[in-house]
Amino acid sequence: MFPDPGASRAVLIGTSAYDFLEDLPAVSNNLTSLAELLTGPTSWSLSRDDCVVLSNPPSATAAMNSLRDAGATARDTLLVYYSGHGLVTPDGELYLGLPQSKQQRVETGIPYSWLRAALLEGRAERTVVILDCCYGGLALGTMGPSELAAQADVEGTYLLAAASENRQALAPPGESHTAFTGELLAILTTGIPGGPERLDLDSIFRELRKSLSAKGRPVPQGRERNSNGRLALGWNPVFSRTPMPSNPIDRDGDHRAWPDPASILTVEGFFNALRQVRVTSALTHTAISHRSGGQIATGTVGSLLNRKDLPRTWRTTGVYLTACGLPDGQLSDWQSCWERLRSALSAGNVPEPDKSQDQGVKNRVSSSWGRTFRKLAGRRPSD
Repeated sequence: MFPDPGASRAVLIGTSAYDFLEDLPAVSNNLTSLAELLTGPTSWSLSRDDCVVLSNPPSATAAMNSLRDAGATARDTLLVYYSGHGLVTPDGELYLGLPQSKQQRVETGIPYSWLRAALLEGRAERTVVILDCCYGGLALGTMGPSELAAQADVEGTYLLAAASENRQALAPPGESHTAFTGELLAILTTGIPGGPERLDLDSIFRELRKSLSAKGRPVPQGRERNSNGRLALGWNPVFSRTPMPSNPIDRDGDHRAWPDPASILTVEGFFNALRQVRVTSALTHTAISHRSGGQIATGTVGSLLNRKDLPRTWRTTGVYLTACGLPDGQLSDWQSCWERLRSALSAGNVPEPDKSQDQGVKNRVSSSWGRTFRKLAGRRPSD
């Protein structure tokens, strides 16, 4: 399942330049690449404002303010990522390095206990924590990877920890990204052959362990709470689907991973899920129009998927979902979701999407959606 992008947030923190520790220039690339992925159509489709990037934050206070703001507004999923030096005190307390951090001086970094407390105070239903950090200096070897994962554990959170054993393994010379994040990005952009349609956290974790181990690099650690391992970070570009027949499908035997309307919290999430339906169906806009028996035109399909405001009537959406091959038993759930959002809008409980975006930007985004999803579908069905 994908989170609702309108009710989810990401905070990406990275320190690449240090006054007293070795610089990690690859961390800057980590932040840029991960932000592009999370705001793109093949992953969570977060808005730029909802994916906060903190590169070389000046203080723990600055980082914690952004983290708490995100935790207070995220109702679906909150993702927190850190890349840089992970340090430990003589008492074994983990703290995350900042530009002026020093060894064994927890006050010079972000104590993980602070981050932990902020996560527990947040409103998000699910939390994902990704720690791409090493210990550095005298801390090397003082804490095993499993102990790092245990210290970072938070109830209700899925944790991915690189837990690298030495600095060089974390940021290999000549590579654009650190070892752990580079492998994570590679999995999300090239996919997992034979893997699921959606790249969920459990599948990504297994692939990370396998691929990094094969390269002789530190094996990451993972912890799961509340079945968050089924949460998807992206579509699998190399997912293989049996071609759909030209005749109407047997919906009773349809076991494809359709989006769950029960997880939709916002209007933005509603349209994001509608676009996921099209990807799952592997149909072009023209093919959907054809399968609707001409009830909706090709242009109407595109207009529906690129809307920002919730349709005032159900008919077009219902025809679209049926033409995509959604099982009949799920249509009522989708209509209930639409009715719930309409009622919330009438009551003023759901903010209307921002319609002030530049038209050129919207056109580029729409074009990008089409190109990317055609690639993900792996084929162009005949009309």
